[in-house]
Amino acid sequence: MIRVVTVLLALGSVLLAHPAYGADKQEEQNKKIVVEFYEKAINQKDFEAASKYMGPRYTQHNPMAADGPGGLRGYLQFLRAKYPDSHSEIKRVFADGDHVILHVHAIREPGTRGSAIVDIFKLENGKIVEHWDVIQEIPEKAANANGMF
Repeated sequence: MIRVVTVLLALGSVLLAHPAYGADKQEEQNKKIVVEFYEKAINQKDFEAASKYMGPRYTQHNPMAADGPGGLRGYLQFLRAKYPDSHSEIKRVFADGDHVILHVHAIREPGTRGSAIVDIFKLENGKIVEHWDVIQEIPEKAANANGMF
């Protein structure tokens, strides 16, 4: 019995030390960071609360958005002023190493169909440092019945 326990403990130590285990744990942490950031930034429109999740740089890859933390601050001010009731619902969260991908249903004005968005974030040292997005308006009529989410 002692030999079985010793083997199981050794096996557990090997699994915990395996890079894939650490990667999975880090990916889960990265997902949590991005979801919390998204909630604070996009839904609460609170730059100060969101900024604690940002790294020393924030590279914006959306060509319509200003770069850096100031760009995000300006966008959130725009949302608060023009679309105070906007809300985005995260439908799916994926992680691949230091990248986190969100599949989002964003509604700027209640009662509208909104947009399907894929947001991609890159993290370094547990902080968000880059952002990409792809935005598609939800059509009134689809060519299929599969839905966008």
